Amino acid sequence: MENPYILMLIALTVLAIIDLVVGVSNDAVNFLNSAIGSKALSVKKILIIASLGVFVGSVTSSGMMEVARKGIFVPSEFYFNEIMYIFMAVMITDILLLDVFNSLGMPTSTTVSIVFELLGAAVAMALIKIYTSDSGETAASLGKYINTETAMFIIFGILLSVVVAFSVGAIVQFFSRMIYSFHIEKRPSYINALFGGFAITAITYFIIIKGLKGTPYYSEVKHLIEGNLALILLIGFAFWSLISQVLISVFKVNVLKIIIGIGTFSLALAFAGNDLVNFIGVPIAAWNSYEAWQASGLAADAFSMGVLGKKVPSNVWMLLIAGAVMVVTIWTSKKAKTVIETGINLSRQGEGHEKFQPNPMSRVVVRGAMGLNKGISILFPKKMLAFVDSKFQKPVIPLSKDKTYEMPAFDMIRASVNLIVAGILISVGTSLKLPLSTTYVTFMVAMGTSLADRAWGRESAVYRVAGVLNVIGGWFMTALVAFVAAATVAYLINLGGIVMVGILLLVVFVLIARNSIRHTKRNKEKKEQMYIERAELITINGVIEESSDHIAEVANRVNKLYSNVVADLATHDLNKLRKTDKHVGKLNDEIESLKDGVFYFIKSLDETSLHASRFYLLVLGYLQDVAQSIGYISKSSFKHVNNNHKNLKKGQLKELTIIDKELHALLEKISTVFETRNFQKLDDILEAKQELLDDVSKSIENQVARIRTEETSPKNTTLYFSILLETKDLLTAIMSLLETYQEFHISIVGAEIEE
Repeated sequence: MENPYILMLIALTVLAIIDLVVGVSNDAVNFLNSAIGSKALSVKKILIIASLGVFVGSVTSSGMMEVARKGIFVPSEFYFNEIMYIFMAVMITDILLLDVFNSLGMPTSTTVSIVFELLGAAVAMALIKIYTSDSGETAASLGKYINTETAMFIIFGILLSVVVAFSVGAIVQFFSRMIYSFHIEKRPSYINALFGGFAITAITYFIIIKGLKGTPYYSEVKHLIEGNLALILLIGFAFWSLISQVLISVFKVNVLKIIIGIGTFSLALAFAGNDLVNFIGVPIAAWNSYEAWQASGLAADAFSMGVLGKKVPSNVWMLLIAGAVMVVTIWTSKKAKTVIETGINLSRQGEGHEKFQPNPMSRVVVRGAMGLNKGISILFPKKMLAFVDSKFQKPVIPLSKDKTYEMPAFDMIRASVNLIVAGILISVGTSLKLPLSTTYVTFMVAMGTSLADRAWGRESAVYRVAGVLNVIGGWFMTALVAFVAAATVAYLINLGGIVMVGILLLVVFVLIARNSIRHTKRNKEKKEQMYIERAELITINGVIEESSDHIAEVANRVNKLYSNVVADLATHDLNKLRKTDKHVGKLNDEIESLKDGVFYFIKSLDETSLHASRFYLLVLGYLQDVAQSIGYISKSSFKHVNNNHKNLKKGQLKELTIIDKELHALLEKISTVFETRNFQKLDDILEAKQELLDDVSKSIENQVARIRTEETSPKNTTLYFSILLETKDLLTAIMSLLETYQEFHISIVGAEIEE
């Protein structure tokens, strides 16, 4: 095609829309977590407020668009074709990277990704120019092409925001809790009014006044604002404090809900004002570049892009359309819900199922914090410590067990602090033209307030710290991957031109489709997973129902896994054995999760069902024994094939096939009994167990005879004996489980007859 750059612009437009969708899916966590976690408002109201904030904030983002044009590289050192290659590489990389993080349910920084993608692509293109030209330049000349000072300033600002956000969040939350304690209803109304006055005044100044600086409308009110800062803040504080007092005293309104609503609006507005550049800044810069090139009449590889160094007003309609796409995404994105779960899980007040597992670093951090806490207790007077401690005593709320799921993850004080502090910090960054990471700021503010609020107790601290470290580690990985991937894509586009662009776009669409399918499949598996977040009240029938479901599920899965191992051993298929071993690992993890939830299970039992706790514990113990047996069989088989040992002999495989068929029939019967709740048939299954156990014992004897006559492989013998002995243990655990269940069922039926 004579002008391939038209196609590139079309592609960039499509990529911008996709990037808005995948980007907002990840960043929605930033302004929705606090409101959703506190349950101050309904989800529908929260989404409406956030949508308004995003839509209005998109208009204030024009000042940030400068970053994509000249913040990272020196545009005058590149020609038009090179700039277009850089922009294409950035957008392709950004979409793929964000979609991967969304699929994993991990919050990452769209700001960090775009900054390092621009840096990586620009460095790659600069190096290509250096080594393909006759100018005699070397890699030492890289500073000529990269806006090093600005880039380092941006990166430093992003990293500093992590420390500042965590520290400020912790400090503000500590003093807020000292003022309020956890007994909000006992505080005088004027405290709520003053808190409301401070919060809304801060939002008014930092969001509306500071936000106006990024719009064409600031010049109209500039003379009213500048030089009158102190007066504006004082009047605002007095006005909003008075309004808050009237709302509390006259209309009996909970001002904290208003603060959370306004805070959600402000944070959504700050997010759109700061982060919209991450999604559409590059395509807008590409369009500006194309217009300038077309007007010049020069060849694409002869037109210097110094024009990008000038300030170019953004198209307001384009910003509003982008805002509309973001709003639609907030309402419809399923991946956004997955990402939101991570933030709420790490910041919630109280115990529960932990998503992350401890690691050595988290243990060291927790031990260090405990040591520091001991040091503080020595330095400060006991009366002062007792006073502070009294402010953090949580009230005991009498709530029926079937209503515990309605409890919020944290209270409205912490939600208000999260929103106000994060909104202020992001707005300050936006007004300074510093692309702070909204993800870093909001996440670290939430973690700081959680720490200050004593949400991380001895039971949960090591898991929460591990989660925070995992998320932060993912952020650093984002920067590294973004830089390398964008540089690689820029190099490929430079090699292949428009043809390579087409190939890469096809790869993008295929990978996004695959990730979406995998995400849907993973969510489906999660729903089917045996782990149940305990919320409802459990009766005797509930214990029977739930334990029956667990047993039927384990019987079905063990049946399939055992048959897979036998079949894959016969064909010596390493890949299939590896997959089976992964499925076995999932089964063990799920049963372990059930055991971790025993505390909450027992707490949820009604008074008439407490004796069922022993039965439930025994059931889980036997299920764990079954899972461990199939796990050992799977691992031994995989290890044998992975080490390239000899195949099992025909006689051994024949015996295993017979055992597999008999076990298959037995497990199918067990599954049917527990799925249909037809427990009268347990007697028949228990009576039939001996035949299978006899076959296993006979196979062991046959192998002993082979060793004395024909067997020459000690590894085969080890594997075969391992499988048979673990099969015997598996059967023993299953039968013990059935006997325990039969006894429990008989006792329940007997008790019902007596009544």
